[in-house]
Amino acid sequence: MEVIIFFLLFSSIFLNTEAINTNCPPAKCYQNGPEILSPFSIKGLQPHNCSSCPGFKLLCKENKTTIHFPSYGDLVVKSISYDSKRLSLLDPKNCVHEVFLNLDLSRTPFRYYYVLKNYTYLNCSVLLSPPFVQVPCMSGSKYHVYVVESFQAVPAACQPVKTVAIPFSYSPYLSDDSFGLGITWGASRPEDLVTSFIAAHGKVLSILIFIFMVATLVSVKTYCSKSAWFEKLCGCYDTLKHAKSSAANVKEVSSQVKTSVGYGNQGSEFRSLLPK
Repeated sequence: MEVIIFFLLFSSIFLNTEAINTNCPPAKCYQNGPEILSPFSIKGLQPHNCSSCPGFKLLCKENKTTIHFPSYGDLVVKSISYDSKRLSLLDPKNCVHEVFLNLDLSRTPFRYYYVLKNYTYLNCSVLLSPPFVQVPCMSGSKYHVYVVESFQAVPAACQPVKTVAIPFSYSPYLSDDSFGLGITWGASRPEDLVTSFIAAHGKVLSILIFIFMVATLVSVKTYCSKSAWFEKLCGCYDTLKHAKSSAANVKEVSSQVKTSVGYGNQGSEFRSLLPK
């Protein structure tokens, strides 16, 4: 009976989880846009409780799917791979290195998808000769921005701006618009583990609770069975002990009396116990 109760409780939890998923159908900002599924949600197109994880709310702006980062602003969502947990982004300003310089992912559930390396941004007052290549979208007529490996010597005409861990330095062969930004929401820090666990809509938690309850039930019933068996054994032992004690008492009484045989008036035989 107890197993049935626990099964019904587990089923109600699981069905409630499935109901949440049913209330959050896939959505798109535009026809050819990326399909938005959990843990993401689109504000205005899906219920507000579809995504309980901070940082996974998306917006539809000018037929584009966007995500907002407080340290930088809005970035365009190019595609989402839910299997590899990869979010490919584009900078609407077409300047990915400006994003690298200012984007702070440490306070978000995301991190860069690629292997990172430390690079230093330089602000130079003059053009530098090759192999230095300036970043056009960050440079002006009176200043020139370069991205170099952090161990390189800084030229006299340049000032270091910031050293950051980014996927690659600037290259004219990589288009800022087409290459995009790759980030992932895979758990790598303790806070990310909590976020990812919550994002599962309680499925894993429901299963773990069910397993724990069943294990507890089995343990309790096993203990009770053993206790009942032990009590029964003790009861049998007490009965045997009492029987043995009674037999000893009878033997002791028998040893203290003797049997006397006599005859009645009609000649019938009778026996009586007399103390020795």
